Amino acid sequence: MTPKQKKRLGELIEAGPLVVGCETACWTSVLIRVLIWREFGVLYNCQYVCTLLHNLGFSFQKARFVSDHLDAARRQHWLQQEWPRMLRAAQRQKGLILFEDEASFAQWGSLSYTWARRGQQPAVKTSGKRKGYKVFGAIEYFSGRLFYQGMEGRFTSDSYQTFVQTILAQTQAHVFLIHDGARYHTSKATQQFFADHAERLTACPLPSYSPDYNPIEYLWKKTKKRATHNQYCKEFGALTVSVDKALAYFATHPDTVLGLFGLYSEESGLELKQAA
Repeated sequence: MTPKQKKRLGELIEAGPLVVGCETACWTSVLIRVLIWREFGVLYNCQYVCTLLHNLGFSFQKARFVSDHLDAARRQHWLQQEWPRMLRAAQRQKGLILFEDEASFAQWGSLSYTWARRGQQPAVKTSGKRKGYKVFGAIEYFSGRLFYQGMEGRFTSDSYQTFVQTILAQTQAHVFLIHDGARYHTSKATQQFFADHAERLTACPLPSYSPDYNPIEYLWKKTKKRATHNQYCKEFGALTVSVDKALAYFATHPDTVLGLFGLYSEESGLELKQAA
């Protein structure tokens, strides 16, 4: 294939199988082999097709879900206008930028990939108890400091305000609190709480359906890897101990938490270097 043909092939692959007349939305090497023959009259074997795709910058990946409610314009406005303005304000006031979120850790456990003998699939016991350990968390953009608070029961406006109050009690600088649009973040009672603490606290909502803009999501993934993946917690207390131990590790390793912002930068387009 010529360079021009390879460029065109890349465009067709990015357009997707359905656009070029296939009955499936999943590319395979066989389908791409047929596409190359149909469009360019060149017949490759499937093995070389994989090599060709790799050389063109493609890889075989699992798709991910993205909400169809995304507001692209709102997301871009947040990245290009609201975030830089917030960053400048925090630097000017020597304040704290906290990315906040919540997570639930299930007592029935979580499964993950691990090495094992061929033909001997790892088995993890489960109690089947439908109970979870709920955790509020916030990570600080400049320092990597982690704030967290575990609890039983549901997340509510009252429990959220208690968590934020704890953060205010443990800090002195102005807090810029970035969070999503969860009901207990936006309730009338919580809005009044923010108004009452406006001298110390500025609430900064993320665009709707934008968890990829919150780097603490990576912390939750790493916490589950350390605390619940392939682990059996027969008693609820064992679960809370395991999760708290994992969170305590991150709380004492701010450099590790700061590293999460590198992943955030790759996906959101923000530069961690701006914090310097």
